[in-house]
Amino acid sequence: MNTPAHLLIGAAAFARPARGAILWAAVLGSVLPDLSLYVMAGVSLHVLGIPPQIVFDELYFSPAWQTVFAIDNSFILWGLGLMLGHWRGWRFLTVTASAGLLHLSMDFLLHAGDGRPQFWPLSDWVFHSPVSYWDSAYYALLVAPVSVVICAGSYVVLWNRGLSAPAKLFFAALLGAEIWVARQWLLFF
Repeated sequence: MNTPAHLLIGAAAFARPARGAILWAAVLGSVLPDLSLYVMAGVSLHVLGIPPQIVFDELYFSPAWQTVFAIDNSFILWGLGLMLGHWRGWRFLTVTASAGLLHLSMDFLLHAGDGRPQFWPLSDWVFHSPVSYWDSAYYALLVAPVSVVICAGSYVVLWNRGLSAPAKLFFAALLGAEIWVARQWLLFF
């Protein structure tokens, strides 16, 4: 699933109230599983000048990158974070971990051929879903519109929870990005 979708859905699911530290805990948990990809791809593409085809067809699937993805996409580690947050009564950590686990669950179901080993350190096994959020060979033409509708609904939920004006703009930009990216997937993949 696209990162803007994760942010919108994670915030709608866990940001109660939709302001302050709890909102940003939901945003943090929703983005952290993808952050390493943005950093590694960004450095590879824009600092090291590596062509996109090598970054996304080779480096993405390399053992080094998959190890990083295994760590930041581990149901085990995120689950431990959730248990710790709940046990200690740390609401920020509980919300962050909950949003992270929701992110991982959506990715688990929507990555066909490009999934990550989500049970690290217990296993390197990767689930290859029969459904993809981006690849039309795996039903993305059906998934993308549903994703956009769920994201629009998430935005409405957040709006109704009394987002501040800057937060409304932030989430509106995310919704716009999700619509644009979904359009790209539908046209080119």
